[in-house]
Amino acid sequence: MNPAFAIAEVVWILLGRNDSKFLNFWNPKLPQYCGNGLTYHGAYGYRLRHGAGGDQLERAYQALKSNKDSRQVVLQIWDTTCDMPNPDGSPQSKDIPCNIAAMLKVRGGALEWMQVMRSNDLFLGTPHNFIQWTSLQEVLAGWLSCKVGSFVLVTDSLHLYEHDSGKCSMTDIAPRATNTDSLALPKKDFDELIVTIGKAMDELIEPELTASRFKTLLIETSIHPGWGNLFRIAAADAARRKLWTEEVDYAASRCTNPALRQAWSAWSEQCFAKSQCENSNSSFIELYQ
Repeated sequence: MNPAFAIAEVVWILLGRNDSKFLNFWNPKLPQYCGNGLTYHGAYGYRLRHGAGGDQLERAYQALKSNKDSRQVVLQIWDTTCDMPNPDGSPQSKDIPCNIAAMLKVRGGALEWMQVMRSNDLFLGTPHNFIQWTSLQEVLAGWLSCKVGSFVLVTDSLHLYEHDSGKCSMTDIAPRATNTDSLALPKKDFDELIVTIGKAMDELIEPELTASRFKTLLIETSIHPGWGNLFRIAAADAARRKLWTEEVDYAASRCTNPALRQAWSAWSEQCFAKSQCENSNSSFIELYQ
């Protein structure tokens, strides 16, 4: 999987956005699954931060900060009014949320997170779901000044499509690099930081961005180490998409997190191997973006 796209999803969710342009840059094939509109119907972040009567992440933080024994904190994503199938059984949108709710509790000084899904594509979805929600768990734990507890994923329909079955196999567990970063920050610091990252990533996707400005942007966005490393991997992929070889290495080499570096190296090597089978850059970009 492309770690940069996973990072972009996390930032997009935390900013409460639903615009398609941002995500489509890191995954141009996304419209095939979610539609071709300017916004995505089932955007998790928009629903969490703007739906159901207000900012659910803010409300969850306030409630658990005031009462860490609460069993009533539920983040609601599924909306019956716009997600229930039409009377003829057809979907109301191409982008119906697979994640429907999350339940948060603080126990033993740690934030416990249960994520509930109605449908989960084992190949395309599950890895991203782990990253999305455990990242949010870590962020909320930082707001609450508590540890990160267990993460439980409950899926009603876990499936693998036949056309993807040949891409999956049982193998030995890959060598694991150490994750040296934490995404946990006090809420005030996080609120400032996520806006900074969002603006910087918006600049990364602009066609007018120059290689010179790209390097300057990396230096200017020398923020909190954990979030800074995420940004550098996202920037490396942005440079790859612009065919800036030197800038790809420049951004990736600035990442100090061994786990992220390993994930990026695996993705890069896969892209390079596939590119050797192609006759031109254009076919490579089309097939392996």
